[in-house]
Formats: sequence, C-alpha cells, structure tokens
Amino acid sequence: MKLKIYTDGFDGFVKRGRERARAITNGRPFPASRGVTFESPAEMVRLLTPARLDLFAVVKKQTVSIRDLAAALGRDVSAVRRDVSALEKFGIVQSKHVVNPGHGRVRVVSAPASISISAEL
Repeated sequence: MKLKIYTDGFDGFVKRGRERARAITNGRPFPASRGVTFESPAEMVRLLTPARLDLFAVVKKQTVSIRDLAAALGRDVSAVRRDVSALEKFGIVQSKHVVNPGHGRVRVVSAPASISISAEL
C-alpha cells in the first residue's frame, strides 16, 4: 500500500477528505492509500531526521532485524529501537516479532510498498 506524507496541516487533511467523499458520492473509485499529515514541513523534518532517513533506506531494501539494522548503520541498538518506534507511529515503517529458532523471538522491520512526500513551504 502506498503511504503519502503531506505537510499542509488540518486544512489539507479536510480538503483531501472532502475530495474522497465526493468521489464516493459520485461512484468514482480511488486507489487505496494511507496518509500522514503534518502541520508544517518543520514538523515533518523533526520526525524525518538524517539518521531516521538512513534507517529507512536500509529497511526499504529488505526486511531486517533491529540488531542487524543497528549493525548496518553503526548505531546503538536502543537508539535504533527508539527511531523505529517513532517512525512506526506514523506508519513509515512496520515491525513485528517473529520466531528466531533457538533464540526466542526477534523484532523485524520492513517498509511499506512506497512512500511519497508532498511538502508545501
């Protein structure tokens, strides 16, 4: 599923909701997607730090455990875990616990199919 990130605040959110409502009323289909709306580009930049963008670049290529992700990024595991949790709250990455045979469970991180960012300054 496609994730769209907007920086046009509540007004943009309402506008998109009205457009979808009109499409439904008129019987027009629209592609399934998820959206995240920030109040401003500055708010988006506070979440999408350079370290988190590096994390996303690795996860976009393959599903990876948090420990392996930390090793690939040369960062502390607890810092990567915090960043994954922050990005997961907004739907930018996804994580789940899977069985790691002989070693209990491990949390693996993946990215949605695609992300697009629409920023207005």
